Amino acid sequence: MKKLLSYRNIRRLYAGFFLLLFFLLIFLTNFRFMRGFEVALFLQLDPLNAIATFLTSWTIYKGLIIAVVIIISTLILGRYFCSWMCPLGIINQITGSILQKIKPVDAYKMNSFRTAYRIKYYVLTFLLVLAIGGSLQIGLFDPIALITRSFAVSVFPGVNFSTGALYLNQPVFYGGVLVTVVFLIILFANRYITRYWCRTLCPLGAMLGLLSFSPIFAIRRDVDRCNNCQRCLKNCHGACDPHSTLKTSECMVCMNCIEDCPEGALRYGLPAHKSAQVTSLDINRRRLVESAVFGLIAFPMIRSSVNAENIPQPSVIRPPGSLAEKDFLRRCLKCGQCMKICPTNAIQPALLESGFEGLWTPIIINSIGYCEYNCVLCGQVCPTGAIMPITVDKKIGSGGEKPIKIGTAFYDYGRCLPWAMHTDCIVCEEVCPTSPKAIWFKQVDVKMRDGSIKKFKLPYVDVNLCIGCGICENKCPVKDRPAIRVTSVGETRSNKNKMVLKENKI
Repeated sequence: MKKLLSYRNIRRLYAGFFLLLFFLLIFLTNFRFMRGFEVALFLQLDPLNAIATFLTSWTIYKGLIIAVVIIISTLILGRYFCSWMCPLGIINQITGSILQKIKPVDAYKMNSFRTAYRIKYYVLTFLLVLAIGGSLQIGLFDPIALITRSFAVSVFPGVNFSTGALYLNQPVFYGGVLVTVVFLIILFANRYITRYWCRTLCPLGAMLGLLSFSPIFAIRRDVDRCNNCQRCLKNCHGACDPHSTLKTSECMVCMNCIEDCPEGALRYGLPAHKSAQVTSLDINRRRLVESAVFGLIAFPMIRSSVNAENIPQPSVIRPPGSLAEKDFLRRCLKCGQCMKICPTNAIQPALLESGFEGLWTPIIINSIGYCEYNCVLCGQVCPTGAIMPITVDKKIGSGGEKPIKIGTAFYDYGRCLPWAMHTDCIVCEEVCPTSPKAIWFKQVDVKMRDGSIKKFKLPYVDVNLCIGCGICENKCPVKDRPAIRVTSVGETRSNKNKMVLKENKI
């Protein structure tokens, strides 16, 4: 019974529960299963997301308020989140135990603190400096956003390709290979150092380390009992040196050292008069200042590059309900939740279409999918309000309101079958969902090559009715480069990206 209720087994139960909960919520982020579940729970619990979005936008989105629970509990209990709740940390630990085959003597060396483990604090400093300037790049490194994006864009589609059990249609993602490679590198790094990402690069781990600089409860070592055998290092998750001066900012409260100690010299709790001293941060102040300076230098370089904010880009079509580009980039975590929920697979991770700041943010690629007319799911799963939750009535403009416009369709008359090849085609008009339809026809008499006269319906776009949903582009029979294509011009969210001051009917 004592072994069954050990610290290690209790932690494993909690870790297993939260890992399964993460998998379940990712699985439920699907248009077939959405029933009001809090599918963005882990992203909302992440204090780094809450703090970074506050620094960029000076607002805290309502869902992120629950991150206060993690902040307060970390101040009291220490950096427990990494070993007990973080899905990426738990997966790294499992992967390391599978991939590593090392001798016990090497385990002691591997789990000792190394100066390289300071890097995560410098990464955090760099990202926070960018955030203060208004550039939100936390999502590139934050473990919750990273693993959510990886599962949405690479893992789940890969599993479905092998089994066909997760989706009705096989999803594909633009640039998904790059996301996959990054995720696999993180996992494979555990082959050499357990939890390499968590110990060395994770900015959330660094923030939690800052919060646990002096926790009320911590691992305590009785100096009278300890014989310096260093067996406590064998299974240490954080490489926090529990055998000497425990580094509380590195300790992940895995509790393994307590059970591995043959002398019973270690315990978790309040300090006692025989307890050894503990230390908090072990960082190089000069490197910290250099990281901040690097952030200050990088920020204007990132902002001065071409992006959809300063020069509207035709391919940067954001999901309906998206904030104006400047505010959108201040809020978007690049987590991939909207990509996972999109029923037509239209929402894709951007590469450099909107500059470096827009890397892996959501854009709509109509050659892959289209924005379903009555769908507003992307705004319901966004954890930060970068895509605001809207109703179907607001999206389509019921009740006399103007519909939300995400772009405008244009014809390439050189590729359009009726215009260029004198071939009957009405596909674009048939699939147009607006009422009245944004695509209309002008019937004309065309003199054919043999001199005969034939009547044709030539299609036009009414820009006042087109909402940019892209179904016409997606269904166009000219497949390689459709004869009708949607660009971002005319989008509701921008006062700058317009064709004319006042749009008139053609």
